[in-house]
Amino acid sequence: MSSTSEPIRLEDKIRDIPDFPQKGVLFKDITPLLQDAAAYRAAMERLAAHYAGAGIQTVVGIESRGFILGAPLAYLLNCGFVPVRKFGKLPAQTVSVEYALEYGTNVVEVHRDAIKPGERVLIVDDLLATGGTVLAAIELIEELGGHIAGIAFLVELSFLKGREHLKGHDVFALIKY
Repeated sequence: MSSTSEPIRLEDKIRDIPDFPQKGVLFKDITPLLQDAAAYRAAMERLAAHYAGAGIQTVVGIESRGFILGAPLAYLLNCGFVPVRKFGKLPAQTVSVEYALEYGTNVVEVHRDAIKPGERVLIVDDLLATGGTVLAAIELIEELGGHIAGIAFLVELSFLKGREHLKGHDVFALIKY
């Protein structure tokens, strides 16, 4: 991007899908942003710039859209990547936690040997809504002895007040609604 061009407005690349995954929910679809190479690159570079120099040792991405953001962010931060997966998807010994969603419950897990005690971890997901999913990831990482150095999102739905459940953590979102 040249210095004379306007910065990319990432929020312009998010589309609303009404009544998905159920009636009454307005889904924020990030796929148009991911399809736009310049917007995707800008999002990743902005996230990486925010955490440059923070001593991040591992990026943890939450299934599945957290993988799309977390893996390239780990690359840019020159550290490893750890997936937090839905129950039954990881082949080695795991730790798991059940949590509430806006519209149900779920179970996530991580390999027992994925995080070393004291390791500085950045959790990444696409969207912060009520905070249930990221709270589950925090619980897993802390159970393994990891230190949560930050929590990053592409999108935050501020009106759902998920950030309030993450007090005491450095929470960063590129786009807020």
